[in-house]
Amino acid sequence: MRPTVIFDFDGTLALGDGPVRAYARCVADAAGDSRIVDDFEDAMVRIAAGSTAFRDGYHAVAASAAVHGVDAATMDAAYLASRELLATAEAPIEAPAGLSEFLEALGEHADRYLVTNSPNVRIDRALEALGAAGRIEHIVTSAKKPLGLEPVVTDCLTRGPVLSVGDIHEYDLAPAAALGASTALVGPAATQPPTGVTMAALTLPELYPAMQTWAAQSVLLG
Repeated sequence: MRPTVIFDFDGTLALGDGPVRAYARCVADAAGDSRIVDDFEDAMVRIAAGSTAFRDGYHAVAASAAVHGVDAATMDAAYLASRELLATAEAPIEAPAGLSEFLEALGEHADRYLVTNSPNVRIDRALEALGAAGRIEHIVTSAKKPLGLEPVVTDCLTRGPVLSVGDIHEYDLAPAAALGASTALVGPAATQPPTGVTMAALTLPELYPAMQTWAAQSVLLG
């Protein structure tokens, strides 16, 4: 038996507003409507203050685009255009402190997965920029979470315990918890975690010790 830790990408391993700001710009450019960026910037202030129902910046962009009549095809094309900028100066990202060393040590006890709704566009370059290249064995892109997380968790549970880590409970944690996996919530939502979350902290580095302990104990219990 070998445990598995499943990581989300945006907002979990890849920090910073660079990618979502690039998305907002690409949508506004494609639609020829600068109000989308203005709405997005206003939403980001409210998200930071915890005074909005938006899940994250991507949700805010989609809501603004819908109000201004942007169709789905334009949104999809703009999203792909923004991902072509991932981990460049136009859409910068940064890693949580000590990520590379943490992932290296975690690999002694657990398999490491990345499961993201992002397409397979510059993900390899992004992992290099984050210091995570070669430290995640399995990468699942275009996962269509939340439902798309279920088959990954189900498969991993056949080999041992699973810990699912992410910043959006509905997408990254709830489907895993429903199948019996442990969960780790990071980011602003962690200040008031939903009932049943195994561990939670504002930043991923705060959870490194608890995650290492979970993996080591899972090996012993197995």
